[in-house]
Amino acid sequence: MADLRDVCAMGVMAKAPRTGRAKTRLCPPLQPAQAASLSVSILRDITENIALASRAASICGWVAYAPIGEEHLFDGLLADGTGLVPADGSPPMPRHVQGFGRCLLHAAQALFATGVGAVCLVNSDSPTLPTERLLEAAVALRAPGERIVLGPAEDGGYYLLGMKHPHPHLFADIAWSTSTVAAATRARAAALGIEVVALPTWYDVDDATSLHRLAAGADGGYAAPATTAWLERNRSRWNLSTAAQ
Repeated sequence: MADLRDVCAMGVMAKAPRTGRAKTRLCPPLQPAQAASLSVSILRDITENIALASRAASICGWVAYAPIGEEHLFDGLLADGTGLVPADGSPPMPRHVQGFGRCLLHAAQALFATGVGAVCLVNSDSPTLPTERLLEAAVALRAPGERIVLGPAEDGGYYLLGMKHPHPHLFADIAWSTSTVAAATRARAAALGIEVVALPTWYDVDDATSLHRLAAGADGGYAAPATTAWLERNRSRWNLSTAAQ
């Protein structure tokens, strides 16, 4: 069995897939129940993608979820072997870590508490993220020396943040859900004197335009079979012309 200190835990930041709370930015063109259903398929694909990466590197898959008390809603939805850790931001946090940053730091702390040597926080919006990006992150974090790995998203956020320690400053004073998140995270790392390893940019599926892009397929990433099947089943039930706008 691998030494846990050589393992990279990859935690997917996810809300419990409840109607009206999951993937709400996709409404419209989706209805709330459709958005929640799609979130289930995306979460399955992302955890299966992490499981695939774990066959080639010392990676273990987790879902860092909120709210606490709804972990049962993930039963049967995740790739085999995927663990669960809470990430609602409820523990005491540094004063300057607010909003979604509290959830991210909570997730990082919970995953490091399992004894692993590195943690990657992965978004729940990129079902077709190439498996190679996960492997590149894990390899970079195995190399000697302090560093973070940043997977920038096209909208200015990030789809992955990897680290060797749960640095609170990486999550402090960030304007979450804006186009400045990745740049601000780079600045936080620079202030700490930490090297940043940048992965290739990928896209989030978090609005109508990106949903249309996902439905069009052929982005060259992970096949995402559960999400692809969902799109095929529901294609006639949601307005592609609206998604394209």
